[in-house]
Amino acid sequence: MNTESATRYEPLPGRVGHVAAVESLTLDGRRHFFGFDHRSDLVVSPLIEDPDAMAAFAAAHLRQTDGPHDPAYWAVLVADAVDGSDLVGDNADRTFTTDGLRTGLPEPGGHLLYLLDAATDLDVETGLPADVDRACGRLGHAGPQDDDFADTVDHCLETVIAHGPLHRPDEWTVVRGHLTAAIAALPGNWGLLFGPLAEGLARID
Repeated sequence: MNTESATRYEPLPGRVGHVAAVESLTLDGRRHFFGFDHRSDLVVSPLIEDPDAMAAFAAAHLRQTDGPHDPAYWAVLVADAVDGSDLVGDNADRTFTTDGLRTGLPEPGGHLLYLLDAATDLDVETGLPADVDRACGRLGHAGPQDDDFADTVDHCLETVIAHGPLHRPDEWTVVRGHLTAAIAALPGNWGLLFGPLAEGLARID
């Protein structure tokens, strides 16, 4: 194991000691691993490209239900995460490109939005621009303070994809405001995946 690469990743603030599995995604043909607490729907590690580093990180900062394990144990789970996932059944759903993220919008209710919600530190009740709440009110949809706000975002995203941002300005305000704030609140290096999406959102008027 490469000791230097295995120790260069800092844990995410407040996300140490979770009972977690190992998941992975591919960005521009490069696989990245990460820890995931399925019981809490929570990302619990940075994106880690080196399998040895992922195994070492998990041994140091994550647990299984029976407690901590050594890197050799975690290396098996890392290898399994290449072809298998407990989050999605289709590998295409966890395969992304920078160009695709920069030029398109995420699928409503899709894996990309799920990962964003699981990774971000955003508090939707207090961390969104005021115009998002006002747009929700004009649309008659649940606002950031409501439990159904995630459904509001999905509905607005579907509408924007179908009709275009210029034709649905209130829906676009909700989508862009929420996604931009959520991406800005990402911990660690999760901007590797979501940074291009933020760039694309910023370019759409």
